[in-house]
Amino acid sequence: MKKAIITVVGKDRVGIIARVCTYLSESGINILDISQTIVGGFFNMMMVVDVADAKTDFDGIANGLSEVGKSIDCVIRIQLEDIFDMMHRI
Repeated sequence: MKKAIITVVGKDRVGIIARVCTYLSESGINILDISQTIVGGFFNMMMVVDVADAKTDFDGIANGLSEVGKSIDCVIRIQLEDIFDMMHRI
């Protein structure tokens, strides 16, 4: 298992979760955990995913998610869990 953290932020609108999850499914990426909230009209989602069986390399996933984000007016970022943990460790 190779875990990564995905964040999605943008103005709330219909179809954000569907579009992101469709991309992940088509890319062979499994969602392990997901949390989403809407505050003041802004959508925020955090996902823990397994990229071990992804159909492309990590840069390809990051670029694909960025393109999905542009298509739904959101910012989507992905980080490997190891890097995320190191950034928040002190």
